[in-house]
Amino acid sequence: MANPNKVKGTQWESAIRDYLNAFLGLVDETGTFLDPMSGANIRRAAQEGARDVGDIHAAPFVLEAKNTRAPAVPTWIRQAEVEATHAGFPFGVVVRKVRGSSVAMGRVHVSVRTWTRVRLALGMPTDEFAALYGWSVSLRGLDTSRWYLTTTVADFAHLLADFRRLVPEGVSGRAVR
Repeated sequence: MANPNKVKGTQWESAIRDYLNAFLGLVDETGTFLDPMSGANIRRAAQEGARDVGDIHAAPFVLEAKNTRAPAVPTWIRQAEVEATHAGFPFGVVVRKVRGSSVAMGRVHVSVRTWTRVRLALGMPTDEFAALYGWSVSLRGLDTSRWYLTTTVADFAHLLADFRRLVPEGVSGRAVR
């Protein structure tokens, strides 16, 4: 019998992948890739051991999926950023499941640094970027390494689509593999 937590994690990763691929129009109504060889497709990554490359590759983002009760967001964000570096992607983010809600209502967490780099690549003022993609700020004490921003998977899907459409490859390390 498989580890039940591993099964839940795999189901969450697959749900995120399937949601983003459908939102971006990369699959048909049966979930089959329109272009199986496209680097734009959202894919679950193979486990890499000590040099883990994250759970989901959604160029230019590496997504670290979390389906747990107890959040440890700042730690998870650091993990996602390390894994993005291992995978050769410029941005690492965390996608946390919200119990009893749809995939679209999952929470996407990013560091202040990543948020700023994405905003600058899009050339948007702070207020516009925050409002357009539904970002909220979590400030945890005076330690700025524990500060982060959060949005929903639905709003992140819009951000991903806009980033791919508006930011030329090579800007901020963007590359569609």
